[in-house]
Amino acid sequence: MCGIVGYVGAKQAQDVVVEGLRRLEYRGYDSAGVALVADGRVQVAKRAGKLANLDKILAEKPLPASQLGIGHTRWATHGAPTDRNAHPHTDCSGRIAVVHNGIIENFATLRAGLEDRGHTLVSDTDTEAVAHLLEEVLRDGATTLTAAMRVVCQQLHGAFTLVVVDAQQPDAVVAARRNSPLVVGRGEGENFVASDVAAFIQHTREAIELGQDQVVTITATEVSVTDFAGDPVELREFHVDWDASAAEKGGYEWFMLKEIDEQPQAVSDTLLGRFSPSGQLQLDEMRLSNGELREIDKVIVIACGTAFYAGMVAKYAIEHWTRIPCEVELASEFRYRDPVLDRSTLVVAISQSGETMDTLMAIRHARQQRSRVLAICNTNGSTIPRESDAVIYTHAGPEVAVAGTKTFLAQIVACYLLGLYLAQVRGTKYGDEVAATVRELRKIPAAIARLLAEAEPVRELARSLVGARSVLFVGRHVGFPVALEGALKLKELAYIHAEGFAAGELKHGPIALIDEGVPVFVVVPPQGRDMVHDKVVSNIQEIRARGARTIVLAEDGDDDVVPYADDLIRLPKVPTLLQPLVSTVPLQIFACELATRLGRDVDQPRNLAKSVTVE
Repeated sequence: MCGIVGYVGAKQAQDVVVEGLRRLEYRGYDSAGVALVADGRVQVAKRAGKLANLDKILAEKPLPASQLGIGHTRWATHGAPTDRNAHPHTDCSGRIAVVHNGIIENFATLRAGLEDRGHTLVSDTDTEAVAHLLEEVLRDGATTLTAAMRVVCQQLHGAFTLVVVDAQQPDAVVAARRNSPLVVGRGEGENFVASDVAAFIQHTREAIELGQDQVVTITATEVSVTDFAGDPVELREFHVDWDASAAEKGGYEWFMLKEIDEQPQAVSDTLLGRFSPSGQLQLDEMRLSNGELREIDKVIVIACGTAFYAGMVAKYAIEHWTRIPCEVELASEFRYRDPVLDRSTLVVAISQSGETMDTLMAIRHARQQRSRVLAICNTNGSTIPRESDAVIYTHAGPEVAVAGTKTFLAQIVACYLLGLYLAQVRGTKYGDEVAATVRELRKIPAAIARLLAEAEPVRELARSLVGARSVLFVGRHVGFPVALEGALKLKELAYIHAEGFAAGELKHGPIALIDEGVPVFVVVPPQGRDMVHDKVVSNIQEIRARGARTIVLAEDGDDDVVPYADDLIRLPKVPTLLQPLVSTVPLQIFACELATRLGRDVDQPRNLAKSVTVE
């Protein structure tokens, strides 16, 4: 959430910053603004609502030409989404402008002190206090904005990325981070800071990652980084391996449609390069020795939202393949229940962005308890992988739509790779067994491609259910997390009531929700799981007997379901544990089509943000 861009160079800063903000719209926001340094002054324009509102005011009242500026798209935490609360915020004199991502937890105390000392604060935000604190420190003798930033950051509690400009230092942008994303883009005669590389990828693919509690100063030709104490920090550079075109719609109505269609490639790329020349499974940046992995006696998967459901799928695979007990927990609840952890616990943190605050704080708690931590992440150089002992990167490429699709499948694949790797290291599966499962995984992209090519009946189904007020999803075994994910997608995109249930729990309460005409999606396990399969067929009969519209997802050749399915969606035959990779796809398409027909903003659902960087 909250997009941040800073620029200094030879181009017109306003154009660079606004375009960067446009590329960060996927993060979710409710207001936008820019600040430029020109003619010895800070010039600010900001408006509540979408970037179009900011574009309009900039067209009506153009800002002066400038080669240095900052911009922000805000997702409200303190104060309503209004023009007054939009970023950037300035100090009393208008010398300083600040944009901010995160939450400053002690802002009320800071604000009260500032007001007692004669400052006038005009917004309801926690951010504005920072501008006034910088004003004080500079007035009291700090020689540079960088030095002032270091002093102020040491007064702040909470999570923050701050980007600041000073009218009296018109050649530099200064930024700082603590527990909130920030990356530097390094160009030729120009440099950038942003909350995501997407903001500057059209200008440069060379980037610098920042650690915790660090301050960066960029000019047109230099980048310097120190910690909050002022000690120099060695630059950690990396190359971004995708380009601007990867974040463009490419003719699709929605980014989400494009990303759904990119899933065969995302799965394929996540599998790419995972075998050594000798045929052994190998993982990126594992950094945990085989000996350490053999000591593991418990796995705990922590994640939020869609990633949590990927973790639920992981539990079935990891326990089946490795015989290690595996728990799955919401990251937001994990550390507050005082979990029992030790050196033999492997905590697996799943996060698309690598900046999810709940998950980040959970892994820090785990590390304090001496647990080993492995990250599954789609974003190179982000905080969660850097603070973990090991990482498996998914290679899904940039995902712009707020609702996760291709990253969900890539996360599941990464979880499978982890389970197989642990089985290989611990000897619970022979090498040929691991190789056989990987061969099945390699068939999945073609299976997904078939589903995408045959998706029109799913879209027709969605169009027929535009008037539905509630949709239910049920499944057993790995079909249960698929049911939960299907319901989440519909809630996120269409804003209608949807719930997912374990099929065996129907008679323990949820069956009371089933009424005449209620659509119920049922994910049927492959026929190889005879005991579970037959129970789900019985569940379908129970549901249909109560008047529901049964929408059945079943593999090719499963004729047992035909008499009880009002609508039948055929799935390619795959091994049971791998079925979520195919059964999820029709549910994504259904949710996207229904939301479109209801006139929803599919890529940026209301109240949601792509990366949740506050608790």
